[in-house]
Amino acid sequence: MGGLPSLAFVLAILDAVPPPPDDPLLDSSGNPVYDPTGKPMSDPNETFHVVKPIKFDPADTRLVQATWLSGTGCPTQAPVATFPASSPTDTFTDPACAMGDAKDQHNQGLLLVKTGPTTNNAAALAELKKVRGMTVTELGYDIRKAGANSASPLGSHCGAGAPRFNVQMADGNVAFVGCNSPPADVQVPGTGWIRLRWNVAFPNVRRILIVFDEGQDPSGGPDQFGAAFLDNVDVNGKLVGQGQVDPD
Repeated sequence: MGGLPSLAFVLAILDAVPPPPDDPLLDSSGNPVYDPTGKPMSDPNETFHVVKPIKFDPADTRLVQATWLSGTGCPTQAPVATFPASSPTDTFTDPACAMGDAKDQHNQGLLLVKTGPTTNNAAALAELKKVRGMTVTELGYDIRKAGANSASPLGSHCGAGAPRFNVQMADGNVAFVGCNSPPADVQVPGTGWIRLRWNVAFPNVRRILIVFDEGQDPSGGPDQFGAAFLDNVDVNGKLVGQGQVDPD
């Protein structure tokens, strides 16, 4: 952990965190359809649409957090009220996110936190749902960060190893796309956010997780902040910028 993650740690996460179940196929009456063995059938028309926060903390250290939070995302046409107005007078869009998730009605952001040392056996995660079997050519997210590019030490942590995409293929091989390793192919700076997009070539994907496992020590440099706000998680141009709000 810190920089390139160890394969043992990555495999431990994949083994400990089961993939989220698919939405069931429904009949014309809205009832689940079952296969001959009695298991609910997956909806073949369901596509990537959920980013599920998860805390990996087998020792219960309570030093990681992963959740969507309202009011923390990259604003796209968000209403604003210039003082002393008590109703919206205008809208605001950060230049980094001219396009966002149309389903996001509360300007949600994805908070990922790791407090303390990077060596702690814990990580904040988010699993991308319904990516099995996809050929992925684009990955990305918006990150709450000031500066011209992802190398800026200002704002959310953006290191070589976190936040990163862990991409597991059907053959079991795992690839990594770190926030700053490699640097994103497309970087769109805004007022307080940067849009990052990577061109990739991952065939027959099994699972994709966003992993945040760099803490507040030098391994979590250059900022040692130990936290990141993300938004508009991108798979092949499909954006997800909202989800379950469940901090504990």
